[in-house]
Amino acid sequence: MLTRRIIPCLDVRDGRVVKGVRFQGLRDAGDPAELAARYEAEGADEITLLDVSATPEGRATAADTVAQVRRVLGIPLSVGGGVREVADAARLLDAGADKIGLNTAAVLRPELLSECAERFGSQCVVVAIDAARVSGGLFAWEVRIRSGAEATPIDAIAWARRAEAMGAGEVLLTSWDRDGTRCGYDLELTRAVSSAVRIPVIASGGAARSEHLLAAIDAGADAVLAASIFHDGEFTVAGVKRFLSKRGVEVRT
Repeated sequence: MLTRRIIPCLDVRDGRVVKGVRFQGLRDAGDPAELAARYEAEGADEITLLDVSATPEGRATAADTVAQVRRVLGIPLSVGGGVREVADAARLLDAGADKIGLNTAAVLRPELLSECAERFGSQCVVVAIDAARVSGGLFAWEVRIRSGAEATPIDAIAWARRAEAMGAGEVLLTSWDRDGTRCGYDLELTRAVSSAVRIPVIASGGAARSEHLLAAIDAGADAVLAASIFHDGEFTVAGVKRFLSKRGVEVRT
């Protein structure tokens, strides 16, 4: 049985962890290094750090924040936001990231995925897909870019397949409709993408309780990402793992 990963997410803006609904109404949630260390102590398998304002502001992810987190962290660290070229990815890997998340820049120029995979290996390349439901179209979910602010005419399922073919080693799949809503993951979306690709899929967007994480895993997710439920102290990583383990899910202890 495959081991499922629990990944706390740190959405960072101006050096602080923030949380909102669909990246709006952001509130302060703490210091990224302190939270990362706490989550590792609780048993997190990885940490994902996303600079949510880097792309909208047209700047690169702050490498100093990555370095601060890396100094206190022993588990893998995935970093995304503002990566536009191979040099940006190299800078973040040098600062301590283990994986690089590519979203807007990869949609605009898919060759960036191949360039990063050739330079650093596919295991370092995560394609981050923000997907929003559409109605009356040719497909069910569209890809959104620039932190979800801009819709595209791109089928999210087709884009996941293409990204895999271009060298991505993992999919970070966020339901734009569910992000921050605490309504649970979009299970149809999770199931559709997990069935379409062979690389691991991380479900993201909407978790409010342990049952939501279990449902995403049952829908095919290889890993589940959550933020608010951990930041607000409602659940611990260790508690979620105990819940999942009791229900037959293999987790790292």
